[in-house]
Amino acid sequence: MRIRCFPFVLAAVSMLFGSSVFAAAPLKIGALFAVTGPAAFLGAPERNSAQMVVDEINRAGGVKGHKLELVAYDTAGDATKAVQLASKLIKDDKVIAIIGPSTTGESMAVIPVVERENVPLISCAAGIKITEPLKKWVFKTAQNDTLAVARIYEQLKKQKLAKVAILTVSDGFGASGREQLKAQAAKFGITVIADDTYGPKDTDMTSQLTKIRGLKPDVIICWGTNPGPAVIAKNARQLGIRIPLYMSHGVSSKKFIELAGEAAEGIRLPSGRVVVADLLPASDPQKKSLLGFVKDYQNHYKAEGDHFGGHAWDAVMLLKGAIERGATTAATVRDQLEKTRQFHGIGGSFTYTAQDHAGLGKDAFVLVEVKNRDWVIVK
Repeated sequence: MRIRCFPFVLAAVSMLFGSSVFAAAPLKIGALFAVTGPAAFLGAPERNSAQMVVDEINRAGGVKGHKLELVAYDTAGDATKAVQLASKLIKDDKVIAIIGPSTTGESMAVIPVVERENVPLISCAAGIKITEPLKKWVFKTAQNDTLAVARIYEQLKKQKLAKVAILTVSDGFGASGREQLKAQAAKFGITVIADDTYGPKDTDMTSQLTKIRGLKPDVIICWGTNPGPAVIAKNARQLGIRIPLYMSHGVSSKKFIELAGEAAEGIRLPSGRVVVADLLPASDPQKKSLLGFVKDYQNHYKAEGDHFGGHAWDAVMLLKGAIERGATTAATVRDQLEKTRQFHGIGGSFTYTAQDHAGLGKDAFVLVEVKNRDWVIVK
């Protein structure tokens, strides 16, 4: 009799302990990441990071008695697919917020959906147009490209380098960067003497670089995401170009160094602090979060946590903060996100307001350089 009853007792104990840990209904968080396709170097670490932190939150008892449930879909970097999946998350999965998409183009495509359906979106992409002009339901964690451009131009002004050639990818991220590179030039005493583009799938940019070399700029700035910038770095090395080469924060990970190989040496770019977390002073307010993220990611996935995975980590933690402050619906999550103050995350120290849904200042970036196949901080 005791043996027959034991399974029922065990089930009752399980139910008792389960209900004490998660006393309230689970809260569903949607996620749209480019896990496969050309932007997989963004989406895969974002998906991994989001799942990692959700699992850790649940193991610790959830948020105010709520278990978090991550419903993640792979967009493959396709804007049309991202729109379809955003609608599925809202209408079928009943999520209270969506993290992602991974790219600027996908994010811009999804924005009308979340604005119409009144569901908050925390984009992991960098384009300034995602949050400017302000959209009621749209936030972001990736640092704005306007801040990245300013960080590069400040350095060039300091070095008295004024003639710039820009080479940008012909997609949403590249177009946004190109716009900022041109718009901010005069403010820093910069003259853009060459303005060329390349396609996201192009595998050789020697023609653009040969033309640029003939114009004798002081600096070349490439704006894109892998693998294009690595190809440009290799092509520049093959052509014997000695002009300083700067990249955007779109390649701020070890993956770029792997792809570019020896050609990465000496390249500079603005980056979030995660790639140089161990080099930061103890006084840096982000250091604790950064080192914790890097260690956790290494333990879970046997790889380095990077700038891109950090965007998703920040998004989940920002939602956690909103829920801790009492949010349980899409509308209350939106309102509480807007009240975020000085959250020291991976991408920077976030403060959202009714006028600012990007939440970061130019101090979110440090200037880094590749030396001996690793990142160092440029002083």
